[in-house]
Amino acid sequence: MKLKCIVIDDEPVARKLLQEFIEEIDYLELTGHAENPLKAMKLLNDGDIDIIFLDINMPKINGIDFLKSSKTNANIIMTTAYAQYAVEAYGLDVLDYLVKPIAFDRFLKACNKAKEIRELKKISQILPHKADDHFFVKCNNQIEKVFYDDLLYAEAMLNYVMLYTNAKKMMVYITIKSMEEQLPSDIFIKVHKSFIVNKTKIRSIEGNILDIGKEKITISQNLREKVINEIVRDKIIKR
Repeated sequence: MKLKCIVIDDEPVARKLLQEFIEEIDYLELTGHAENPLKAMKLLNDGDIDIIFLDINMPKINGIDFLKSSKTNANIIMTTAYAQYAVEAYGLDVLDYLVKPIAFDRFLKACNKAKEIRELKKISQILPHKADDHFFVKCNNQIEKVFYDDLLYAEAMLNYVMLYTNAKKMMVYITIKSMEEQLPSDIFIKVHKSFIVNKTKIRSIEGNILDIGKEKITISQNLREKVINEIVRDKIIKR
């Protein structure tokens, strides 16, 4: 089954190049293209889209604003001439960020990430993605079991997440948002846009800093009250 994709870019030359790239990859299927996000809405509504190749600088609504307002479940691969928006785009959970002129090998690498994500979803239907004490991730071309008690924290690293355990660290092609949604909330909590921590591993809290063994994790200011309340709750000894 092919990955269905659309191209949203106001430049005809850019759309044509991406179409040619897509045609070279046997697991991709181009279902349509549009010159701006508003004209792409019908394409998005007509069927399940796996990948959106999205430009940034477009008339009426730019790619970043579209991402902020969109509720699409498709993987977003940015295709833009503006490198300076990369950090903001990754903060909106894009899968990859390609700067024009785009080389085919770089394009293929981004598409392979989307393919791997679909394969992981298939695996999750076969293996118990989450259980009482563990979950599975694909790392270094193999499926690894991770026990909740071993996972100290997860850190967003642009277009992937790094998992830190007592013994090692693992790079997983997944967004921090997806990781947060799938980890049990009674054990893990998001303390920063880039960090999810294991609440049972927190040794102390000083100001906005969490002590997790040898690591110090910063709580973002807008999440501090929620995080402190969630961690401490009614467990603190009062005078």
